[in-house]
Amino acid sequence: MTIRPLFAALAVLALAGCAADPAPNEQIRLTKQALEQAKAVGATIDDVPELKLAEDKFNRAKGNMADQSFRNARMRAEQAELDARLAEAKVLTLKSQEQLDVLNTRIARLRKQLGDAQ
Repeated sequence: MTIRPLFAALAVLALAGCAADPAPNEQIRLTKQALEQAKAVGATIDDVPELKLAEDKFNRAKGNMADQSFRNARMRAEQAELDARLAEAKVLTLKSQEQLDVLNTRIARLRKQLGDAQ
């Protein structure tokens, strides 16, 4: 007789736990978008290790979604999004540095030409 109320209480707690962590569909969408954006600017797994980390965490998040472990899915998806954004930032920074180097080379060449012309 006392066991039934205990099972009922546990069932209510289990359901409350599920209700507290809804499926992170929006976070999954944002993470997927961040991964696509990182790849669109030129990030590759071979050149940017953060992209590999992001993809691994995103795959684990999708596994957590399938298992309905929504809290873990949300955390991993958030981590994956941040890793993907870091990968994108690294690629963009590298490209900016390369452009800056090209401009500095052109400026040096122009200065030399102007110096030779005088």
